[in-house]
Order: sequence, then structure tokens, then C-alpha cells
Amino acid sequence: MPSASLASFPWSAEDPAASLRALIRHIGDLPLPGAGRSLDRWRVLADVAAMDVTAVKLYEGHADAVAILAELDPAGRHDRMARAQVDGAPVWAVWAAQPPDARVEGAASKEGVTLTGRKAWCSGAAWVTHALVTYFDEAGDAALAAVHMGAPGVRVTDEGWRAVGMGGTGSVDVCFDRTPAWPVGQAGAYVSRPGFWHGGAGIAACWYGAALPLARALAAAQARRPEPHALAHLGRVDMSLRQVAALLRETAGAIDQDPRGDARTWALRVRAAAEAAASGVLEAAGKALGPAPFCRDAALARRYADLPIFLRQSHAERDLAQLGHDVARGALLEDTWQL
Repeated sequence: MPSASLASFPWSAEDPAASLRALIRHIGDLPLPGAGRSLDRWRVLADVAAMDVTAVKLYEGHADAVAILAELDPAGRHDRMARAQVDGAPVWAVWAAQPPDARVEGAASKEGVTLTGRKAWCSGAAWVTHALVTYFDEAGDAALAAVHMGAPGVRVTDEGWRAVGMGGTGSVDVCFDRTPAWPVGQAGAYVSRPGFWHGGAGIAACWYGAALPLARALAAAQARRPEPHALAHLGRVDMSLRQVAALLRETAGAIDQDPRGDARTWALRVRAAAEAAASGVLEAAGKALGPAPFCRDAALARRYADLPIFLRQSHAERDLAQLGHDVARGALLEDTWQL
């Protein structure tokens, strides 16, 4: 995998559609999670995040969709159907948010299912060719479907996003009006499959990678002109990032050793650690570097705006409470806290 060359990859914020297609080709086939090379997969995600936060939000969605299809459609039927609808390879997204004010309903049809309603937080909606979309079936159960963005009844709005941070992801609302789609797996399979938490843990690698350029800017500034308080901030940053890197390695190993097991606890733990570390890097860089880099360096300024929004993909204390629940119920091995 050519992740080492991503530092010079020509990602263009002015043309994210072409950039995303080029990035997918550049990286090639990413190892599937839980298949023995989860850490290699996460290293690529971290490298993309270090290159550009918008890029990793869009690329991770595509990579996650490919992994979901490999798990729920191992025969590759949906992939073949998608490829028949576009010139070249399909570009995927996963739109699974289900806020109460944006609901998609599905009705069975001869070809599969038709979708009607509004889906919120649809990153890359104007640029991807296909999306995996959660919806509620006629029994009221949550299900998943694959949608071609060129299908009848699809309308990409300009609504639903007003933030400056992560504005480059184009995360708008998408409306469906009896849009034909193909069910993927059984109802409930999206969240009940083992890979759900594998993907959730992979987001921690994205948060980790997104924080690295800020940490490197802090280190470079202190190499040029050291200052005691800024050096203390750098020491704290180094400590927290190395802790997260170690936990990412441990988590990847645990997932690969038991790919069919429940990885929720591992995912919640590494996500919480990565969120805390990235938040700490934001704070340390802001205090130690002052306003100048974030006012005069466009890339750092954009990252400083993007990363806090990206981190809100976390459920914060709700996830910590779930992690504590797992610990209290003995979900961890008895010797987990032993050296």
C-alpha cells in the first residue's frame, strides 16, 4: 500500500470528487478489518487523516462501505451491480445517522426496496456514485440498502450544514422519493455484525492521524526556539499520542485474533483514548504556538477548524458510560489491568 507517499498526494479542496477518485486508485485495495492486517488498514487511514481531514472523512466512508459489503454480501452481488451502473469503479459512502427529524422509510418492491424520506449528515453526497443508507423497513426495523445516486427520486440538497469546520465534506441532507435500492443483509445486520465495531475502532486511527500535523508543528517550533512551557505541552502531547498508538496496536491485534468476537469494548476504549489525545493536542498546540500559525498557515488553520467537528463523531460521555458498563459487567478479562 502506498501510504508512505500520501504526504505529497495532490488532494484538492476545490475538486474533492476527482481527488477522492484519485485517492482510492492511489491506495488500492485496503486490507479488510479483522482479516489479519487491521493495523495496516488503520495506518493508511491515519496517513490519509494526517494529509487532510476532509479527505479521510470521505475516504473512510468509501473504505467502510467496501468492508460492509464484503461482510454482508460476500458473493459480491451488490458490487457487480454498482459497477454496471458507472464508468469505472464506484465511489461509496455510508449514511447511517438516524436523527428523529430525518427518517427514511423503505417499502418492498420486485427489484428490492424503494426508499422515501430525508437522510441527514450525508458526507460527499454530491460526489459519490453509491451509498449504503440505513432505513426503517415496513416492520419498523432498521435495515441497510445500497443506493445509486443517479437513481430516480434522489435529490441532493444544500441543507443541513452550516459549520465552517469540515465544510469540505459536503455533508448535506439527501431526500429520497420512492428511490429504487437493494437491501444489504437482513434487518438489523448492519449493527449486529462483528465488523460494526471494527469500523468504529478504525475511526480512532483517523482521529489519531488527524492530530499528528498539529503535534509535528509544535515539535518543529520547539526544535527551532525552545520555550519551557511549550516544551511541557510537547511532552504531554508525545505521551498521549504514544499511549494511543500502543492501544491502537493492541486493539488491532485483539480484533485480528478474534474477528467474529464482540469488539465493542475494545472500540469504545480506543476511541475514547484517541478523542482525548486529539483534544489534548488541539489545546496544547493552541496554547504553545499562539495565534500566528492558525492565522497565517491555511492548512493548519483548516485543520484546527476541522478536527473539533470531526471528533464530535464521538458520543462522548455516553460512550464512556457504555465502556464503564462493560467493565462493571466483567466484559474484560480478569487480568486486563495487570502488567
